[in-house]
Order: sequence, then C-alpha cells, then structure tokens
Amino acid sequence: MAATESAPPPIDTSRPHPARVYDWFLGGKDNYPVDEELGRRILELEPHARRSAHSNRSFMHRATRWSAAEAGIRQFLDIGTGIPTEPNLHQLAQATTPDARVLYVDNDPIVLAHAEALLRGRPEGVTQYAQADVREPHKILDQAARVLDLRRPVALSLIALMHFISDEEGAYELVDSLVDALPAGSCLVLSMITGDYDPGTMERAVQTYAAGGVTLVARSHAEVARFFTGLEVVEPGIVSLPEWHPELAVGEDVQGDAPVPLYAGVGIKPSTTRH
Repeated sequence: MAATESAPPPIDTSRPHPARVYDWFLGGKDNYPVDEELGRRILELEPHARRSAHSNRSFMHRATRWSAAEAGIRQFLDIGTGIPTEPNLHQLAQATTPDARVLYVDNDPIVLAHAEALLRGRPEGVTQYAQADVREPHKILDQAARVLDLRRPVALSLIALMHFISDEEGAYELVDSLVDALPAGSCLVLSMITGDYDPGTMERAVQTYAAGGVTLVARSHAEVARFFTGLEVVEPGIVSLPEWHPELAVGEDVQGDAPVPLYAGVGIKPSTTRH
C-alpha cells in the first residue's frame, strides 16, 4: 500500500465532514465532537440513519463482488473512500481477483492519516491512495493513470458521495468527465440519498446538514437515473439499497424492516459513447 501524496492538509475539527459523520454512524472512532453532534441531530430526525449507513456499506460490498466476479473487472477507482472500515473495497476485490488494482481517493486528511496503516492489499495486486476532491476530476484521472491502466475496464465507485455535490457545482458533469475517461466495459457504481420515500424528513435532514455547513442534495429516482445516461444499467436497475442483489450479501442483514432512503445502481459503459 502506498499513498500517492504524502503531505496531508491540516484536519479541520471545527466543521463536520461527511466521511467522519459516516464513520460515527458506522460505530467508528475516527470522528470528532462536531461530527457526532451532526450525527445525533440526524438521528433525531431519522432514527434509522445508522441502518441506512450500514445498508450503504453492504451495497458497496455486493457491488464490488459483482464487479469482480460477474463483470470480470480487475481495476477499481473508489472516490469518496471514507475512513477505512473492514472489509475494505480492495479486500473484497482481491478476495475474488488477487491481482486487482485499487486506487482510493478522498479529500479528508484523516482518511490519508489512516490509509497507510489500514489499506494493506494482497501482494499480487496494487492498493494506493490519493488525496483529492471529486470536484477535481482531472487531478483524479492523472493520479489514476499512474496506478491503473485506463485502457482496460475500471469500476468507478461513487458510494454515497454525489449527494454532497450540488447541480450548481456540476455534479452530473463531474461524473460524466470521469466515466468518459474510462474505456468500454467499465462500470459506474453509485448510491445516493433520495427524498422519494419521506420528503418531509429528508428536507429537514438537508437543512440540518446545511446548518452544519455541509451540502446535501436529495435526488429523485429520475435525477439519480440521469447519472447513468448512456450506460447499460445492470438488473434490477436503480433501486433502493436492499433491493440490489441481496443474494450477494455475506453475513449481512440486507433487508431489515425500515425503508432505506438511498437509491443504488450499477451501469456498464458500452462501446458507444455517452450522449
């Protein structure tokens, strides 16, 4: 495991960061009081928020297994990695394909601080980390070209990330620029918050995140589907997290009782270009 950049920026503990709030929801220790405070406010609005976080993590597990075993993909670009929580994406991919190459990308310096110690891959493969923001697609692709062979299929993972990027910031264009740089046979793995199931609660959650200085955009099914324009969406389509191939879960309670307000999907890039 190697980090492609070694000098992390200072950790800002005065404002919550989505990666650390997510870590708190998952029961992790790598978060600060400001992150816990926002997490607790969200739990007051949505008591099932912890289950949603675990369900999202499980989707990542299933989608990675599918990408490696069913799609035969051996390269993974995971943007918005978050604080390492085992099993990590590279462990899942390399369990199926030991020589899988993985590049993790995140903009939170606390993730970089833990990357060297926690993201250790199989010796047959490659596991590296880059400090960058999804708003910097050219920087990410430059880093990716040093680790991955961008002439061969890549699984691009944007797990619970793009709902922190507004349309005004170019959310769709950012995803397009990343997918357009990948060859045919690559896939987009994406999960995203939605207000379709409970608009009132989600709107209050958006406002709570905004009060903490964090942008949160809840998108409809049609708006999530737009990210997959030009891609061949894998069955069962763009669905609520627990509905995406629950048979691929290993030792996880995928279904549960409470609704999960996130859509998930996987799309394959065909030989023709996106429009």
